[in-house]
Amino acid sequence: MIFNYTASADNTIVNVFNSNLQTRATGANAGAADILEVFSIYGRQTTSSQELSRVLIKFPIENIAADRTAGSVPASGSVSFYLRLYAAETSKTVPAGIILVANPMTNPWEEGIGLDLENYKDLTKGAPGSNWMSASSTASWNSITGGADWLSSSADYRFQQTFESGLEDLELDITPLVENWIAGASAGGIANYGMGVKLTSSQEAKGFSTTFYASSDQPTQNIQDGAIASNYTKRFFARGTQYFFKQPMIQARWDSKRSDHRGQFYMSSSIATSENINDLYYYNYVRGRLRSIPTSHDIIVKIYSSSAEGGPDTEPLHIKNISDSSVYSVTAAEAATGVYKARLQVTGTLTTLHDVWSINGGDRQQFHTGTIIPVEGGGADHPREPTYYANITNLQNNYMPNQTARFNVYIREKNWNPTIYTKAIASAPTTTIETGSYRVIRIQDGLEAVRHDTGSSTPATGLSYDVSGNYFDFNMKLLAAGYEYGFKLAFYDDELNSWQEQNELFKFRVNKYEH
Repeated sequence: MIFNYTASADNTIVNVFNSNLQTRATGANAGAADILEVFSIYGRQTTSSQELSRVLIKFPIENIAADRTAGSVPASGSVSFYLRLYAAETSKTVPAGIILVANPMTNPWEEGIGLDLENYKDLTKGAPGSNWMSASSTASWNSITGGADWLSSSADYRFQQTFESGLEDLELDITPLVENWIAGASAGGIANYGMGVKLTSSQEAKGFSTTFYASSDQPTQNIQDGAIASNYTKRFFARGTQYFFKQPMIQARWDSKRSDHRGQFYMSSSIATSENINDLYYYNYVRGRLRSIPTSHDIIVKIYSSSAEGGPDTEPLHIKNISDSSVYSVTAAEAATGVYKARLQVTGTLTTLHDVWSINGGDRQQFHTGTIIPVEGGGADHPREPTYYANITNLQNNYMPNQTARFNVYIREKNWNPTIYTKAIASAPTTTIETGSYRVIRIQDGLEAVRHDTGSSTPATGLSYDVSGNYFDFNMKLLAAGYEYGFKLAFYDDELNSWQEQNELFKFRVNKYEH
């Protein structure tokens, strides 16, 4: 699953020289501009002059915290947060080989309403807005030389990315920082004042810094380390951009895939390894909504063979847990609100099994009994070359922009030849794909709105499956309203060791709100 949290404030601050090359535009504000800019200019005024640009950006961490409280975003340790800034095209030179550093800010600051990123003539002059020397209309930066206040003393608060060509987007895993922001200063974290993005100190231009002290008329000059060359200019889209998919954001990603093996349950085999392990799920619906089971005791699962009457036998089977230890029961974990997961192995050749869920305490109350038909494993004397037909069976023509929808995927092999019995039943059986993914494209121009997240160890675009087949959940907030989109599916082929994107395109539209 993917959630996006767009920036709530951003600004570019500079200490560049004005056109007279005598005074600096340190009072300039660009809080309302549609571009963010990072650069360093060396030797424009003198052989040792330095001119810099830095980016300030803030995000609504309170929205992430609220979504976590509501159960929409997983707990710490189960979700990753990425800072994403999208490269903006420019007619100017793009510096290659630069390294940008992102650090949290240590003081509050104001966005401002300036627009000018060419001549830097939109000065704050006491109006709301930050600039090189001031954090707001009422407060200066703690740093006497300006340029914002940064927290960089801990590895948890320092993030950097190398831009080989200079054309890349910025994408940084800032999970530790976001978790500290969510915790807040009162709980051992830090206050959310946003982040600053700049070149490394070695890549910002070498120059002199001048410090004035009230007790002396004589300034002190300090020689700064840095580059004796310019790095001009790296531009990103700001939150004021007209491009919906280019807004600065924190992107939350987590593996929401559920592999429920109730319909793909394999008995333990000496020729299999991880395939011996089966995941079983129980969904605790109360009045149609998922609710946690109100107990302080463990939720346990036992496996029974089938009795002559068709129900569970009297004694549970000997099974194995995830640690390969022989047990009579395994403890289930709550994977999400009201969703419980148990992992186990079963040996033997039984045709029907029953999973019995109970509370391991007091009277050991049983609250659910399921049925499992194990799948017979087997090999072949020739390689399989499956090609598939796929369909999203519950796809609607239109969705609302605040909607999260579940999509059911029917899959079968294209060369499938149904039997007479299969043709006679109400619904055709579906093929379950254990490793699949989706992406989203905009039909109008082919823009990839959501990419396959298949390169991650915890892919955020994976297909889940249960006894009914594959499915996935999608948050329409990721898409700009008023456009038509399409889902594309991809399945992983173990024999080819690669992803195979399917031909089908499943179209839908995200409507705009009608006021």
